[in-house]
Amino acid sequence: MHYTDSKRLDAKIRAIEDALSRIGEPITEAQAKSVAALEDCECKDGMFALATSRRQLLSGTGLIAAVGMTAMLPRTADAKAPPGAVEYPVQGDSTKEQGRILGVDGGYGSRSQFETEVRSTYPQKTAGYSPLQNSYGTITPSGLHYERHHGGIPNIDPARHRLVIHGMVDRPIKYSLADLKRFPTVSRTYFLECSGTTGSEIMKANRSTVQGTHGLVSTSEWTGVPLSTLLRQTGLKPGAAWVLAEGADAAVMTRSVPIDKCLSDALIVFAQNGEAMRPEQGYPMRLFLPGWEGNISIKWLRRLEVSDKPYYTREETSKYSDLITTTGKARIFTFTMEAKSVITFPSGEMKLPGAGFYEITGLAWSGRGKIARVEVSTDGGKSWNLASLQDPVLTISQTRFRFPWIWDGKPAVIQSRATDETGYSQPTHQQLIAERGPLESGSLFYHMNAIQSWGIAADGSVKNVHPLG
Repeated sequence: MHYTDSKRLDAKIRAIEDALSRIGEPITEAQAKSVAALEDCECKDGMFALATSRRQLLSGTGLIAAVGMTAMLPRTADAKAPPGAVEYPVQGDSTKEQGRILGVDGGYGSRSQFETEVRSTYPQKTAGYSPLQNSYGTITPSGLHYERHHGGIPNIDPARHRLVIHGMVDRPIKYSLADLKRFPTVSRTYFLECSGTTGSEIMKANRSTVQGTHGLVSTSEWTGVPLSTLLRQTGLKPGAAWVLAEGADAAVMTRSVPIDKCLSDALIVFAQNGEAMRPEQGYPMRLFLPGWEGNISIKWLRRLEVSDKPYYTREETSKYSDLITTTGKARIFTFTMEAKSVITFPSGEMKLPGAGFYEITGLAWSGRGKIARVEVSTDGGKSWNLASLQDPVLTISQTRFRFPWIWDGKPAVIQSRATDETGYSQPTHQQLIAERGPLESGSLFYHMNAIQSWGIAADGSVKNVHPLG
C-alpha cells in the first residue's frame, strides 16, 4: 500500500474509533454497581430466587404461591401482544421473581411481546411484504418470509395430497409426501424473490420503506428432494425438453420449466428453516427453482407434465413477461433474477439522532450465483467505496454487507451497488429505461433491479428518493 493511502486509512480508522467512543451514555462505577448489586434475600442458602423447598417444587404444592405464577401466565382476555407473541406482565425486578414455567405457551414457543415486525399487505391482499429493514443476518424467519398467491392459500391435507409426474416419461409415477421423505434429502439456503419486486419504482419513488420497495424477497433454508432424482425414477423419453408445473390452488397456477433446470438444481421441497413448510409457502410441497423468479417455483405442487415444448400458459404470456415499450414487444421466459441490493439501515422512514458514526448495512443477492462485491456511495453515486461482506457468502443467497460511515450532519444520498461472481453489476434506473423503455402505464415493470437511493435530510430523517426526480 502506498504511504499516502496508508496515512489516509489510518486517519479514517482513528476518526471511526473517535466517533464510536461517543456512542452510549457514560456512567460512574458506583452507578454500574448499583445496577448489578445483589441485595440480601431469604435465599442465601441457595442460588435460586425461591425460598420453597425442592420437595415442594417437585410435588407442586406451594408452586404458585412461591413464585406468584398466576401473574406469569399469559393473559388472553385483553391480550395486546403482536402476532406471534403472548402478552405476559412485565416483572418489576426479574432477579427477584421466578420466571414463567416451561410450556405455558403450548410447547411451540413465541417471540417477545416487545417485537412487533409483521408482514405488511396492500389492499389486494395477495402479497405479504417482509420487513427487511428490521432484519439481522440473512435468514428470514418463516413467519416473516414474503408471500404471494393468486387464488388464496389452500388448506391441504398432506395425507391425501399427491404429486403426479407424467407425459413424456417411461414410467408415470404418483408420489405422496411420505414417499418423498423416503428419498435422500438435501438442505440449501436460497433467496426467493417475486419478479415484480420494486417494479413500481422504475419511474418514480412510490413506497416509503424497504418493506414497501424490496419486501417481496426473503431467504430461507429449504429442504427437499432434487427433482432430478424423481425424473430418474420416471425416466425421460427422447425429445423431452420442458415440464409443466401445476399447483393445487384455486388459480391452478402453472408455468413451463426447461428440462435443463429440472435436471440441475431444481428441488421439490417440503421443509423450510428446519420445520414443515408453512401453508402460505406451499405446504405440503412446492417446486423450488433457485435464482429464478418466485412465481415459477410453483406452490402446492400437484402435477409435473413432461413435454417437448413450452405450454405458453396464462402466467407466462399475459403475465410475467417483460414489455419493451420502445418496440411494443415483450420478452418471455426471463427467468433469472439479476444482481440486486438494498441498504436496510439507514432507510426510509428512519431517523438518525444526529451526526456521528453509523454502520450502513444491507442485503445483496443474485440469481446468477454468489455476490462478489458490494459498493456503497454516500454522495448519490458520484463516488463508490467497497463494503465488507459478512460470512457466509453463499450462492443464490442474500449476503449481508456493512460499511462504516461518519455522517457530518449534512444532507446526503446513500446507495448500494452489487456485482455478482459472473461480473454482472446492478444497473441504474436510466440504464434499465434505456434498455427496455419507460413504463408510463400498463403492466408492472418486472425484473426491476435498479440501484436504490435513500435521501438523508439535515434533521436525520430518511426517505425514498428517485434519480429521475
